[in-house]
Amino acid sequence: MISLIVAYARNQVIGKDGVMPWHLPADLKHVKELTTGKTIVMGRKTFESLGRPLPNRRNVVLTRNHEFQPDGVDVVHTKQEVMALGDVIIFGGSEIYKQFLDVVDRLYITEIDLEADGDTFFPEWDRAAFTLVDKREGIVDEKNLYPHAFYVYERITGKKVQS
Repeated sequence: MISLIVAYARNQVIGKDGVMPWHLPADLKHVKELTTGKTIVMGRKTFESLGRPLPNRRNVVLTRNHEFQPDGVDVVHTKQEVMALGDVIIFGGSEIYKQFLDVVDRLYITEIDLEADGDTFFPEWDRAAFTLVDKREGIVDEKNLYPHAFYVYERITGKKVQS
């Protein structure tokens, strides 16, 4: 199964200058719960923005740069290599999301009710190809200042785009 996890603001912003333009501990906890013990796949820029491999996960970086070999991660160079890994969670960023939206089976989306300024966006996706299977409202408090909700979508059988 190929899953994808993302948090985006109202205007589908996912980043600005290599970082998320918000701090939402509830989403960080959500991501940790969903990805611990799993294989996550990210692009080089996303990996570099994290600064290190995320613990207790298999970190895979998809990059065209054959010289890129950081410690603690597996490096692949093609979509086909990622597909051969089996169960993975696509972790970002924008270009990696674009490459895999046509084949993902499940989307974990955190929508943040915030008009964020950004330079990196989650691509448009075919909502008609997915069905909402879970929605949970996040709690706004002194640590989580923005209204947010956690969604899980699954691809409708027969709606997968062949690549």
